Order: sequence, then C-alpha cells, then structure tokens
Amino acid sequence: MNIWPGKPYPLGATWDGAGVNFALFSENATAVDLCLFHVADPGRETSRFRLTEHTAQVWHAYLPHARPGQLYGYRVHGPYEPHAGHRFNPAKLLLDPYAKAIAGEFGAEDTLFGYVAGQGEEDLLRDDRDNCAAVPKCVVIDQAFSWDDDAPLRTPWDKTLIYELHVKGFTAHHPEVPMEHRGTFSGLASPAVLDYLRSLGVTAVELMPVHQALTERRLADLGLTNYWGYNSIGYFSPDARFCSTGLVGQQVAEFKSMVRTLHREGIEVILDVVYNHTGEGGRLGPTICFRGIDNAAYYRLRESERRRYVDYTGCGNTLNVMHPRVLQLIMDSLRYWVLEMHVDGFRFDLASALARELHDVDRLGAFFDIIHQDPVLSQVKLIAEPWDLGEGGYQVGNFPVLWAEWNAKYRDTVRRFWKGDRGQVSDLAYRLTGSSDLYEKSGRRPYASINFVTAHDGYTLRDLVSYEQKHNHANGEQNRDGHNDNLSWNCGAEGPTDDPRILALRGRQVRNFLATMIVSHGVPMIVAGDELGRTQKGNNNAYCQDNELSWMDWNLDEAQRHTLQFARSVIRLFHEHPVLRRQRFFRGTTRHGSQAKDITWFRPDAGEMSDQDWSNPDTRCLGAQLAGDAIDEVDERGERLVDDTLLILLNARSETVSFRLPNNHDRCKWELILDTRASNGDPPAGSAYDDETFPLEDHSLAVFRLHDA
Repeated sequence: MNIWPGKPYPLGATWDGAGVNFALFSENATAVDLCLFHVADPGRETSRFRLTEHTAQVWHAYLPHARPGQLYGYRVHGPYEPHAGHRFNPAKLLLDPYAKAIAGEFGAEDTLFGYVAGQGEEDLLRDDRDNCAAVPKCVVIDQAFSWDDDAPLRTPWDKTLIYELHVKGFTAHHPEVPMEHRGTFSGLASPAVLDYLRSLGVTAVELMPVHQALTERRLADLGLTNYWGYNSIGYFSPDARFCSTGLVGQQVAEFKSMVRTLHREGIEVILDVVYNHTGEGGRLGPTICFRGIDNAAYYRLRESERRRYVDYTGCGNTLNVMHPRVLQLIMDSLRYWVLEMHVDGFRFDLASALARELHDVDRLGAFFDIIHQDPVLSQVKLIAEPWDLGEGGYQVGNFPVLWAEWNAKYRDTVRRFWKGDRGQVSDLAYRLTGSSDLYEKSGRRPYASINFVTAHDGYTLRDLVSYEQKHNHANGEQNRDGHNDNLSWNCGAEGPTDDPRILALRGRQVRNFLATMIVSHGVPMIVAGDELGRTQKGNNNAYCQDNELSWMDWNLDEAQRHTLQFARSVIRLFHEHPVLRRQRFFRGTTRHGSQAKDITWFRPDAGEMSDQDWSNPDTRCLGAQLAGDAIDEVDERGERLVDDTLLILLNARSETVSFRLPNNHDRCKWELILDTRASNGDPPAGSAYDDETFPLEDHSLAVFRLHDA
C-alpha cells in the first residue's frame, strides 16, 4: 500500500471518500509509526508505516486506498526518561486520542504497562514486550448519517428538568426492551423507554459517561469493573459496551440514532464528560494512549519531580489544560459531540480541575474564555461539577456566566432541613428561591442552580432515608471507600424493615425530597430510579457494581408504584405553573400593580416571618406564598406570564402543626393540590380552604393553589 504525505489537520483519522488522512500530535516524539490491522485478526499487525511528515508538531500521512472499518494504532518513539517526564515506548501500541470508534477490549496482561514492575523503583526500567494483542484498535469510520430534520431542541433552562441515568443500568432489566437491545443506546431509544420518560415529564437525559472507558487493573483483579465509566480513554468514541450490534464502529451510528429518536420526543441529551483526568491513572498505570504519545504534554507533572503527576482528581493524573494542544483536544471533542453527534450539552466532571491555570482555580482561565467565544459551545447547556479534590477546589457559586452548577449547598441544606437539624430555615429560603446569594452578583439567573438531593455518587434517595452507615463491602475495599454521609437520615431502623410506621415515614421523606426539588427555583435534577424508590442496599459508591445492585429493577411493588405516581404528579406541577419556573430572582416586592409581593414568607400563625424567626434555630416550619401575577416575564410569543398564586408549606418538625392559611381578602379559596402525607401525593377530593388552619402533619410538604370560590 502506498503512503502519501497527507495533511496535519484535522487530527485523527479522516476518510474523504478516496482514502484516509492520519494525523497525530506529539511534541517530544522522535518518530511515529502507523500500524494497521485486519478485522478478522485484530491481534496481528498487517502493515506498519513510518510517518515521515512532521508539521507543527503533528505527524501525518495519507493512505489513498484505506476505507472505513480499517483498524489502526500508533507506536511512538522517543526517550524513556521518567525523571524528565518522558515515557515513550514503541513496544506499546497506542490508541489515537482522536479515534472516532474503538474496537475490542483491554486485556489484563502485564504488557499494557510501559515499565517492568517489581524492579527497584518500579517505573524506571522500560518494558520492551509487545502489547499488541492486549490493546483494542482504533477504527476508521464513515461519518455519514441520515439525521432527517433533526435540530437542536434548545429547551429553555427555566423549562428544563434533568434525569440522570446510566445507559446500561437503565434498561439492563427492562422487561419491555428486547433482550438484544437491553443496556445499549438502542435500548434507551426503545418505545417502552420513550413512553416512560414522556410520562414522567423529564425534558433532558443526562447520560453518565459514554466516552470509551477502561477498567483499572485493581478492579479487574477483584473481578469487578468500572461500571460508571469515569475513566475515559477515548474522548471522541462512544463506548462500545453500549452498542447492540457488535459490529466494528457501529456504536457511532447507534448513538446518533438514539439522539435523533430522543429529540423527536422533545428530550435533550446531555453528556457527563470527564476531561479532568484519563483512564491511564498515576505513574504506575498502563501505557495505552496519552502517556505513550507525549506524557509531558498531556499531563500535569510535578515541577520538582517530573516522574510524578499532579493529582487534583484523586484518579492518579490531571490533564494539562495549560498546554494548547490539550486544550484543543478538549474543544475539538466538545464540538464534535455537538456538531456530529447532535448532543445538547455537557456536565463537566470535577470541573474545577479544568480551571486551574497554575495551581489556583481561575474562573477566567483559558478554558472558559475559549468556550465563551466559541459560536457552537456557547450555545449549548454547560453544567459544572464545581469542585475537585485539590486545595481550593470547592468553587460552588464561582463559575462564570453561561454556566450552571451542581449546587451542593442546595443538596446539603435541603437534607439538613428534612433531617430536622436546627438553624436551617434562613439558608433554606435561599435554596428554595434559586440561591441568589451564590449566583445573582455574577449576573446569573436562578437556573444557574442545578438543584439535586442525590446523584449517581452517593446514596439513592430511598437509601438516604434508610441507612446511617454506608454498606460498600461488595466493592472489595473493606467498606473504606465512599464517605459516611452525615446528612442522611435513617428513619427509624438501619436498612430493610417491615415496620409499617417506619416504612410510612421513609416514604414520606422520599416524597418530601422530590417535592422540594420541584417547587424550588432553579433546574431540578432527578436520579433515575429515585422516582421508584430504587435501593442499592446502602452502597453509596457503586461505581464498580455492574450488576443488579446498580441496575434499575422494573418489578415494582405497591409502594414503588405510588412513589412513581407521586413523582409524575409533582413534575406535572412544574410544567403547569410558570411561577415555579421563574427566570428572575424574587424581590419580595409588588410588581405591575399586583396586590401581593412576589414572595411572602409566613409563620404557622399566618404572620410574616421576622428577622427573629429567621434567626431562631428552632424554626422548622414555614410557608412561602408565590404570587402568580407578579412573575414579570413573557413567554415565547412575547405575552406576559400570569399564573395561579401558590402557597408552599413545609414542616420538618416531629409533630403536626396547625398552619393558618394567609387571608387573601379576595373571596378566593386555597385548594390543596399536593400533599406528601398521601402515598401518591393526591389530596382528598374537595380540599378547598378559606383563611383557616390546615393540619400540616409532621415531616410533610403541602402545596395550595389560590382560586375563585
């Protein structure tokens, strides 16, 4: 096969209809070999070409007769000098960082490591054994796909409700998904799943990582796997484990088909992306891609000892976003997923690590500057996990405009309030109204706050109210992993119980959390299964549990069916009432001739909350009246929004409170429209009240609507 010079751009393997251009960046390499493999025998190298063209630190070539489906990899030559930060080893076949698809699985052989283990300081002696048979191969793909009329949905932030799920776990046991599609992209786009998502009322699915990932050697030795996938090794490739066809490169088309189908149902697709570190781990990890291509360029190395990595992520390494080519990799990847794969946004894992210029987190760093001026990425949903594990990494409230954040302060405050902790109501008021204390000064709106109580990382909502201690023994770390969550509340007994009183209280607390998220201003995020009362049996770090412990169980008992009915009811309120989805922060003042302030806070005696009430650590019961005629916003047609006035009552006490409903003076009645006392949330028929007292039971939330008598 002839080889032509080719071009240094675009990076990766690009088929133009006649051949394939290959381009690989390496600043410090001395030579690069392109290796080809046949689909029928991927463990045997069929051809090898030395890339003689080297332009602007990019090694490139063009193969005029190569076609989609061609398997390939690289061998990169250079010094093996760990103390200088270089770990080149041409005996190791390497993945292309820009590979659009990856075929095969990683083996467990020692040949994956670039050093000879057990020799003195372990990583100083290069291992010259070939690893070809143990490494997956990159795939040249044909990017063509029939998108029909698919276009970005651009659902406004104030109308967005996020549903976080794992592609495999969501359908692995779904009885109405065909067996061959369970746990895959096509399974997520199956009619039964679409019906469920539509009936639930979510507007966006946030997919846990779908980039090609790998399992750490430590987990493999324990017979476990990195189920969550926060161990990326291919930032352009959909993970082959979620592909139903099993054909080389077909995961690309299957992912696109899933996105197109979800879009037709009005559901956006947000990707959880992990650009803060890679799956190669620390200095004793395998040499699979970045480490062997140019370790000193791709990773943050300690200045005093370049053999070791700077680790802000707790995963062994940190990508070097200060290097322009690494920053380009991230930006090219993000644009690829938007332009070619049609996704609607991203949630950035440990986003603070991306903002570190030298050591400190810089909210105006190059990463943010480039995204803000990018005509593509500045128009999609951008969500930060606003912390990392380094010093000063907790940055909740400090990300710039255009960004929303996982609001951990919301999570902690809401948990503490319903747990019954003292002194929470003042902070709770901020969290219920969009966290203006965190976001208003920087010019952001309430929807900068992603409101959540649970996420994939931690207890499920049911386990949050059922366990005080984590039960992670199945993870193989003697229950040392994860964190003891002192914000959880065991409602009466640790773990499973048949006590009807305890079960009733737990169910009510689950409903309280779901309802609080929905009536709070900001963007609610629900974890898949929380609306069903899913349990992980107290495991709050199930990252390595690719089994029934993590998968959705669709065989629902009566209590779970009621919880689902409640979730649907409260989400329906979110969509029906614009006053719950305000685009601006409350002012506590009257607007546009309204007779009521936009928000009024009440004590149980119907008096307005005073400074003394807010500062009283024993205040655990309060109400908020949201004036529907004071929204001060317009809809898509330019018409001013007007809604019903709503009254939200919250009681975290351990006893029933007689709550006097506010006097409305308008010959209107308060109609009870949601009550967490009921297992399904439905209030009794004819629940209309004048300005009289309402028995707000212990640990309950109620929502009233003001309507004409």
